[in-house]
Amino acid sequence: MFELDERLQSDCLDLGQLNLCKVLLLKDANYPWVILVPMRDDIKEIYDLDELDQEQLIWESSFVSKALAKCFDADKMNVAALGNVVSQCHIHHVVRTVDDPAWPNPVWGAVPPRGYTREQLTSRGKEIQQALKTSVFIPANLDN
Repeated sequence: MFELDERLQSDCLDLGQLNLCKVLLLKDANYPWVILVPMRDDIKEIYDLDELDQEQLIWESSFVSKALAKCFDADKMNVAALGNVVSQCHIHHVVRTVDDPAWPNPVWGAVPPRGYTREQLTSRGKEIQQALKTSVFIPANLDN
């Protein structure tokens, strides 16, 4: 049975899911930052997924990247699967703009994370849910 890593649970807001992946919003207000987590047991690397799931992951990652880029007028989308701290397979999708606090450097360690207020987090989450609104995205309820 799929279980989301505890660190991802605490660091992110659950936005919903696609066919393969759980869709999460990282609680760092410096950037719109979405994380996709394949809902498969004991997967650490993309190559641990079977071929169909690998193809689905690429499709979902591209879908999310395109939606975020359009929604937030990205100058660049940074997409990465690191897993050095959280070993569960997850893919970061970070909207980058020339005026963001880390530009043009990588976001990791560039500036301290900036928290959202509860209202800002819910608002950003709903904004991203709207950007992903299709028949393949099942949104989580953010109104609790």
